[in-house]
Amino acid sequence: MRGVSNAERLNIKGKYYVKCLDKNGNLKWNDIIDNVVTDIGVNQLLDSAFGSGPVAGPFLGLISSIGYTGIPVAADTMVSHASLNHVWVEAGNGSNYPLWSTPSSNARVTISFAAATGRAKALSSVASFVISGTGGTVKGCFIVFGSGAVVTNNNTSGILLSAGVFSAGDKIVGVGDTLQVSFSLSM
Repeated sequence: MRGVSNAERLNIKGKYYVKCLDKNGNLKWNDIIDNVVTDIGVNQLLDSAFGSGPVAGPFLGLISSIGYTGIPVAADTMVSHASLNHVWVEAGNGSNYPLWSTPSSNARVTISFAAATGRAKALSSVASFVISGTGGTVKGCFIVFGSGAVVTNNNTSGILLSAGVFSAGDKIVGVGDTLQVSFSLSM
């Protein structure tokens, strides 16, 4: 049979769902991030599934508007995202606002995933950031995992799985607000 294609293509897509609640639990805003899954992140997923097994993390962090000059790209790594022509930096680190008290002071959130279903894997519970001390502008979210990944803010160890910015633009958060982040990865 000439001209027949029997190729299957596997695309990995991630999506963040973010809600901001005020100190009384009222919804202030919500948005979706269609993120980029990095090349190095895909390679780590394949190595984990077909070789080295489970890896450290994963941890979820926030992208600050401070020092931001461009969107995350597939070639980003935990080391390179702050040094290429499209710089984005992690929020919660000194002057990279906003700052939070929960999880631990400006730490990344340790996340876990529920069992896969329907060719997708989602967080087993939302990741929450309780803003304290200083509010600010959030651009988006990222996930780091793999060898060397830690909960410590601004640490460049580990593998950058995904990163992305809000579809409707920057988001303002104030002291007392809670950011609730969900994430799903589908193939």
